[in-house]
Amino acid sequence: MESTRQKKISALIQKEMSIIFQKKANEFSNKLISVTIVRTAPDLSTARIYLSIFPDQNKTVVFEEIKKSKSNLRFELGNRIKNQVRKIPDLQFYIDDSLDYAERIDNLLK
Repeated sequence: MESTRQKKISALIQKEMSIIFQKKANEFSNKLISVTIVRTAPDLSTARIYLSIFPDQNKTVVFEEIKKSKSNLRFELGNRIKNQVRKIPDLQFYIDDSLDYAERIDNLLK
């Protein structure tokens, strides 16, 4: 169960990472990258960031580019939230495929 502080920091990270991905879209093949969920560890040492990448073509290539840019993205996040948190968490990126799953179920039901 996440504490109130964890929820606030997760929301802050989600907001700031969304802005960062919006500004850096050209570095990631001009794909629309949405931050769908952020979950932080209780000690705020790590942040699990779930991403939705649109359009789907070359999604894995773009995701690999994001993972390679992890340190730069963490640095950028740190610059944006350094006055609000004591420690910048380590970032772990994951593909959020819940929309694909929902679409698959919808198609099966039709």
